[in-house]
Amino acid sequence: MNGSQFRVDHLPPYQLGSIAARVNELRLSGQEVIDLSQINPELSPPQPALDKLVQGILLPHNHRYSSSQGILKLREAVVEFYQKRFGVSLQVDSEVAGTLGTKEALSHLLLAILSPGDHVVLPTPCYPIHRSGVFLAGGSSVGVPLFDDFDTALSEQFRLTGESERFFERLAIAFESSWPQPRVIILNFPHNPTGSWADRSFLERIVKFSLERGVILLNDFAYGELHYGQERPVSLLEIPGAIECAVEFFSLSKLYSMPGWRVGFAAGNSRLIGALKKVKSYLDFGAFQPLQIACAFSLNRDDLNLDEVRATYQSRSSVLSAGLLELGFELKQPPGGMLLWARIPKAHRGRGSIAFSHHLLEEAHVATSPGAGFDPLTDDTLRFSLGESEARMRKAVQQMKRCL
Repeated sequence: MNGSQFRVDHLPPYQLGSIAARVNELRLSGQEVIDLSQINPELSPPQPALDKLVQGILLPHNHRYSSSQGILKLREAVVEFYQKRFGVSLQVDSEVAGTLGTKEALSHLLLAILSPGDHVVLPTPCYPIHRSGVFLAGGSSVGVPLFDDFDTALSEQFRLTGESERFFERLAIAFESSWPQPRVIILNFPHNPTGSWADRSFLERIVKFSLERGVILLNDFAYGELHYGQERPVSLLEIPGAIECAVEFFSLSKLYSMPGWRVGFAAGNSRLIGALKKVKSYLDFGAFQPLQIACAFSLNRDDLNLDEVRATYQSRSSVLSAGLLELGFELKQPPGGMLLWARIPKAHRGRGSIAFSHHLLEEAHVATSPGAGFDPLTDDTLRFSLGESEARMRKAVQQMKRCL
């Protein structure tokens, strides 16, 4: 095999992976590292979910192969979830699939629907799996910046509406200048890494745009329920006509503090869900059944203290925002999610995000995610996770202060 190439050889360097590897090296050498790079909830799952999981584990039949499309109880819980939260009616057998989180679901659906050379539009910056998922499926991606630049995003408070003309102008140009025309648009609101929110009028306009062009819409909705106040993110499936062209992906990792469980779901257009199920039937048998049972049990309960989880992340966001602003970072605190997107202090901006993030890791022992890992045009930014306690965040700010 010497000299031969594999498809993965052409993947771009995964900057977030190199940071994680260095964090492990430092910790193995005895160094304490405050990891604000990975969005990896450290809160415990709700106790009723843990109790249900233990009960399920004790039943021998739950240790057999499960279902690649998700067990019926989980899919029924998803139908109830969408009806209660968003007023959306779904068909349990044709419009819902259980998944191993959102990354697996998006990647496998792209594998099911893309042909070699197909174009996919990615609003940028974007979560790396969106771009790499397209590449691994044999497609190519076309980036469309969410905002003109960081200053514009700040002035517009990282909000996208039906009147975000500059974005829709860039989107139209991407379609006019691409051949063949893009078949898919991947959305991700609330957005990782910028924390941007899209309101109902924005989603209505992009659904209309997609229906007029026969384009598929995919929305990574992993942070859909992690909001801080009364304002809730809008589900893409709430928009009239979306069910004709769209699929939405949701994960229990964040709000329910179950990242290691690898349970999520996809909901939407029956033909697209059917394509996802077909690929999954060849490649997996679904998540461990007791995990699916515990998630189905938890999804629509009112006694899990999820508002306390939201309040915890809101408080962490406020603490870290204040600390970063004091250090000279520029940012807008988002109304939800588990991250902060900040522009590097002016005195250090010339280093670039990769060098600067490594500087913070080596000198302050604080891990962050470089903006260049999400898009080369955002090389003056860092993403900070809210996955550590308030005390650890205050300590991280003090350690960064000493090395800046």
